[in-house]
Amino acid sequence: MAIDILMPALSPTMETGTLAKWMVAVGDTVRSGDVIAEIETDKATMAVEAVDDGVLASVMVEAGTEGVAVGTPIARLAEDGETVEDAAAAAAGPTTAAPQAAPSQAAVADTAAVESAPQPQAEPVIPSPAPSAATSNTSSNNSSNTGRIFASPLARRIAAERGVDLESLAGSGPHGRILRRDVEAARVSAPAVATRTAAVAAVQGDSRVEPNSQMRKIIAARLQESKATAPHFYLTVDCEIDNLLAARRQMNDRAPEGVKISVNDLIIRAAAMALIKVPKANASWEGDNTRLFTHADIAMAVAVEGGLVTPVIWAAEQKGLAEIAAISRDLATRARDGNLAPEEFSGGSFTISNLGMYGVREFAAVINPPQGAILAVGAGEERPVVHDRQLAVATVMTVTLSADHRVVDGAVGAEWLQAFKGYIEAPVTMLL
Repeated sequence: MAIDILMPALSPTMETGTLAKWMVAVGDTVRSGDVIAEIETDKATMAVEAVDDGVLASVMVEAGTEGVAVGTPIARLAEDGETVEDAAAAAAGPTTAAPQAAPSQAAVADTAAVESAPQPQAEPVIPSPAPSAATSNTSSNNSSNTGRIFASPLARRIAAERGVDLESLAGSGPHGRILRRDVEAARVSAPAVATRTAAVAAVQGDSRVEPNSQMRKIIAARLQESKATAPHFYLTVDCEIDNLLAARRQMNDRAPEGVKISVNDLIIRAAAMALIKVPKANASWEGDNTRLFTHADIAMAVAVEGGLVTPVIWAAEQKGLAEIAAISRDLATRARDGNLAPEEFSGGSFTISNLGMYGVREFAAVINPPQGAILAVGAGEERPVVHDRQLAVATVMTVTLSADHRVVDGAVGAEWLQAFKGYIEAPVTMLL
């Protein structure tokens, strides 16, 4: 009997997705575990693996179709003993994708953290020389018997932009999968891009149109929903971080090999401790009810190709700084490579968006629904301060709390900020 392949739910909040690309064609033999398609969700482009063996009899949703509802049949497999023609004839015909609907929950953060660089215009590429025998052997290690190359969607896009031949690369990911870092490492040996010889005259109002990805559309919908439904209010404080920087230096000097604690790790720890100290700030609005979280599940905004994701450090208040440093570094790396599992970037009770590394002094972030608050962290810089009526210089970091007034009152937000400031300015108290 033919087997229908259904549009999978790749995250707990996914309701629709874009079928970005088919990795198999009608008539191909499919084994359980083979990558058969790429699905673009509100969070990332993810590979979909087959769960049954068979032969692809028909494709019911074409590549590039947007707004495909979860559970919609997208293809059909013919089982052993069944012809492709019989299985295809039994199909109900092409399935019309459901109209695109915005999921009920998705990760969002300040728009300044999610803007991605425009895609470069297509350039003529000098043809790549034929691979050597050694290159051919490398290529065969990273492709299946059918010739398909296993690479992350992000790696494919970067390779296409830079003219890098994926067949010439050896993947460093699981089972030889090619990742972003593999393509970027091959940049030096990649074919050179021919430069334009003729100057193009400037045209007034010249522009180009780029289609919005599913991730960009959902980010836009969530930002609009958050601002329209959650009454934001903002509280800003300055934190002197000279003691924090000194403590960080001492910890890193004495840390075991491979452990490196960042300022952001200390901010995550301080935010988690403050949420436990002021539990009313660790909440979300649910209409007739308010949800109070037991643990400080900290989501951290990570910019990725085409948008951002917010991987979660669960129960951060129970983790030491070395553990937080290891987890945050691993999550950020895998987020940029597109290798996060859905459960790793869904949920959380509180978000931190840090733009200090870009030199941003101060900003206000948009709340990540359905959470009740988000902390925007600016750069630490030397500023004049007054101590005991004397002018001095200190390293100051400005942070702004954006809170949903339906669930967090102004006094609660202020109390939380004071607790956070206390941990940041006296970091030894985080260890108590």
